[in-house]
Amino acid sequence: MEVRGSGDDQQEELISALSSDYRVAQLSSTDRVMLDYVAKLTKSPSEIARRDVEGLREAGFDDRAIHDICAITAYYAFVNRIADGLGVELEQS
Repeated sequence: MEVRGSGDDQQEELISALSSDYRVAQLSSTDRVMLDYVAKLTKSPSEIARRDVEGLREAGFDDRAIHDICAITAYYAFVNRIADGLGVELEQS
Protein backbone atom coordinates (compact mmCIF):
# COMPACT_ATOMS: atom_id res chain seq x y z
CA MET A 1 0.00 0.00 0.00
CA GLU A 2 1.40 3.34 -0.96
CA VAL A 3 1.56 6.11 1.61
CA ARG A 4 0.80 9.35 -0.17
CA GLY A 5 2.94 12.28 0.76
CA SER A 6 5.67 12.13 3.31
CA GLY A 7 6.19 12.55 6.97
CA ASP A 8 5.10 10.92 10.16
CA ASP A 9 1.87 12.93 10.40
CA GLN A 10 0.59 11.65 7.06
CA GLN A 11 1.56 8.10 7.93
CA GLU A 12 -0.23 8.36 11.27
CA GLU A 13 -3.28 9.79 9.52
CA LEU A 14 -3.34 6.86 7.07
CA ILE A 15 -2.94 4.32 9.87
CA SER A 16 -5.74 5.97 11.82
CA ALA A 17 -8.06 5.98 8.81
CA LEU A 18 -7.25 2.35 7.97
CA SER A 19 -7.84 1.34 11.58
CA SER A 20 -11.25 2.96 11.80
CA ASP A 21 -12.65 2.74 8.25
CA TYR A 22 -10.45 2.13 5.22
CA ARG A 23 -13.10 3.80 3.03
CA VAL A 24 -12.16 7.23 4.39
CA ALA A 25 -8.42 6.73 3.85
CA GLN A 26 -6.69 8.37 0.92
CA LEU A 27 -5.85 5.27 -1.10
CA SER A 28 -5.06 4.50 -4.69
CA SER A 29 -7.94 3.05 -6.68
CA THR A 30 -6.06 -0.27 -6.81
CA ASP A 31 -5.74 -0.42 -3.02
CA ARG A 32 -9.41 0.51 -2.66
CA VAL A 33 -10.51 -2.34 -4.95
CA MET A 34 -8.32 -4.78 -3.01
CA LEU A 35 -9.68 -3.67 0.36
CA ASP A 36 -13.27 -3.76 -0.91
CA TYR A 37 -12.69 -7.39 -1.90
CA VAL A 38 -11.01 -8.21 1.43
CA ALA A 39 -13.86 -6.61 3.41
CA LYS A 40 -16.48 -8.52 1.43
CA LEU A 41 -14.58 -11.82 1.78
CA THR A 42 -14.30 -11.22 5.52
CA LYS A 43 -17.83 -10.04 6.24
CA SER A 44 -19.90 -12.01 3.72
CA PRO A 45 -17.81 -14.69 2.04
CA SER A 46 -20.82 -16.48 0.56
CA GLU A 47 -21.54 -13.36 -1.51
CA ILE A 48 -18.20 -13.38 -3.33
CA ALA A 49 -18.83 -13.85 -7.04
CA ARG A 50 -16.82 -14.03 -10.22
CA ARG A 51 -17.39 -10.29 -10.75
CA ASP A 52 -15.47 -9.59 -7.52
CA VAL A 53 -12.44 -11.47 -8.81
CA GLU A 54 -12.81 -9.81 -12.20
CA GLY A 55 -12.81 -6.45 -10.44
CA LEU A 56 -9.41 -7.29 -8.98
CA ARG A 57 -8.16 -8.30 -12.43
CA GLU A 58 -9.45 -5.05 -13.93
CA ALA A 59 -7.61 -3.14 -11.19
CA GLY A 60 -4.35 -4.73 -12.36
CA PHE A 61 -3.95 -7.76 -10.11
CA ASP A 62 -2.74 -10.93 -11.78
CA ASP A 63 -3.82 -14.45 -10.81
CA ARG A 64 -0.97 -14.87 -8.32
CA ALA A 65 -1.78 -11.59 -6.56
CA ILE A 66 -5.49 -12.45 -6.45
CA HIS A 67 -4.64 -15.83 -4.94
CA ASP A 68 -2.39 -14.18 -2.35
CA ILE A 69 -5.01 -11.57 -1.41
CA CYS A 70 -7.61 -14.30 -0.96
CA ALA A 71 -5.28 -16.69 0.89
CA ILE A 72 -3.99 -14.06 3.33
CA THR A 73 -7.51 -12.84 4.06
CA ALA A 74 -8.78 -16.38 4.62
CA TYR A 75 -5.78 -17.34 6.75
CA TYR A 76 -6.21 -14.29 8.97
CA ALA A 77 -9.88 -15.19 9.52
CA PHE A 78 -8.96 -18.82 10.21
CA VAL A 79 -6.28 -17.99 12.78
CA ASN A 80 -8.56 -15.53 14.56
CA ARG A 81 -11.38 -18.07 14.74
CA ILE A 82 -9.01 -20.68 16.18
CA ALA A 83 -7.79 -18.19 18.79
CA ASP A 84 -11.35 -17.12 19.62
CA GLY A 85 -12.51 -20.74 19.78
CA LEU A 86 -9.76 -21.63 22.23
CA GLY A 87 -10.24 -18.52 24.35
CA VAL A 88 -6.75 -17.19 23.59
CA GLU A 89 -6.28 -13.69 24.99
CA LEU A 90 -3.84 -11.06 23.76
CA GLU A 91 -0.78 -10.52 25.89
CA GLN A 92 -0.46 -7.11 27.46
CA SER A 93 2.56 -5.24 26.11
